[in-house]
Amino acid sequence: MAQENKFVYTPSEAAEVGIHGPRDLPKLMKKALSLARVPISIFGVGVVGVTSKCKVFLGVNVEFKGVPLHHSIHGEQFLVTNLALNSVEEELTHIAVSNDGTKFGAPCGHCRQFYQELGTPPKVEILIKKSDEDIGEYKSIESLMPESFGPEYLLPKDYPLLLAQRDNQLVLLDTSEKICSDLEKCPHLKCRALAAANKSYAPYSKSPSGVALKCDDKVYRGWYLESAAYNPSLGPVQAALVDFVARSGGKEFEDITEAVLVEKGDATVFQEDTARIFLKKIAPNCDFKVLHCKKP
Repeated sequence: MAQENKFVYTPSEAAEVGIHGPRDLPKLMKKALSLARVPISIFGVGVVGVTSKCKVFLGVNVEFKGVPLHHSIHGEQFLVTNLALNSVEEELTHIAVSNDGTKFGAPCGHCRQFYQELGTPPKVEILIKKSDEDIGEYKSIESLMPESFGPEYLLPKDYPLLLAQRDNQLVLLDTSEKICSDLEKCPHLKCRALAAANKSYAPYSKSPSGVALKCDDKVYRGWYLESAAYNPSLGPVQAALVDFVARSGGKEFEDITEAVLVEKGDATVFQEDTARIFLKKIAPNCDFKVLHCKKP
């Protein structure tokens, strides 16, 4: 992947670009802003975050021309999905959010709610900085969203939340579909989509799902990520498009040629119809296939 499209930095890579701690996160903001895809609003949002193990992740907002705005991916959601797709087990500790690289503010209410899935309360702190001259300060999401509603109201105590590693133990209903032994590394979309569904965070609907996309010879995948408030949930196609934006080196959505969705045959929430319409709009030449799964 080209350096200019880099969305993940190891601790040593972060140090090379001047990121030695939370106070340095603004140094990567202009880089993040340059990666936003905003054909509708022309209003880019960049997010730079650091984990407890000093890895740095970028997030950007992504809009889809001709598609209703609620399908857009918020920059803060992109960053968390970026962490999830990279199997990050450490905590996200600090983020900086900006639309111009000089002023830094709190995430919108939609994203503050989405971040409740990181903990109860989430331990993430956000940089508040009104100008280049302002020193700024970090504030907790809890202080910016008092009396919040989160997973603690709906899930058992100590339930593994969004960034926890999970295996939903799903298998395909159609046993004639051959599945590889290493789902994570094989080139087959159905295998990668099943692997994604097995990582899906769907504690409220119990309807895990995963998507794999193909562009040229590369496979991109993502899985459904739910919110206790339901509306901020991120669909599996959007999650796979986070992977696409982060790793495709700047390819366009219309370059996507194949997609496979795996979801439960008896799901409470079905992704198929929305995914089909969405992909048809952004990638009109994409061959879309749906496979159903179950717990054995």
